[in-house]
Amino acid sequence: MENGTVVKNEEGVPQGGSLSPLLANIYLHYTLDLWFTKAVKKHCQGEAYIVRYADDFVACFQYKHDAEMFYEALGIRLAKFSLQVAEEKTKILTFGRYAERDVKKEAGRKPQTFDFLGFTHYCGRSRKGRFKLKWKTSRKKYHTRIQEFKEWIQENRKLSLSEIWKAVNLKLRGHYQYYGSAIIGTNC
Repeated sequence: MENGTVVKNEEGVPQGGSLSPLLANIYLHYTLDLWFTKAVKKHCQGEAYIVRYADDFVACFQYKHDAEMFYEALGIRLAKFSLQVAEEKTKILTFGRYAERDVKKEAGRKPQTFDFLGFTHYCGRSRKGRFKLKWKTSRKKYHTRIQEFKEWIQENRKLSLSEIWKAVNLKLRGHYQYYGSAIIGTNC
């Protein structure tokens, strides 16, 4: 539906539909995963990894030129299957064990961060001073959930206090079960 009008579409599935993640997993397994494993990794000079959940993915490369070659080839590969990269969500950034050193060479202050699956991933240090991948709840997701909670509270003021507490506890439990590892990860 667009602006209250039903629009028939001959291609794809509705955004946010329950079928979307399932079909993305099947389609991208052949379009992206196997291609990455069989073709991309063979042409890389360093290590290369991909992490994918439904239609979201992060590709990691040891060397910047491998990442740039992948990004170029990715557009061509996806076009063959009538797909395209979301430009606003796509970037090449320096990240990982040597990111701090490399960013300082380029007159930067600190390594960039990226959001993936509701978490902001960033470079940090362990208590012993070693590199550690850290993550926290994405600021955008956090503020969205706070706003939704505020609206829910305003709409449900008429409920008894015990009903409100039950619902609040369920909402908080859901948040902690998904984002709880971020709390653990940032305190290590």
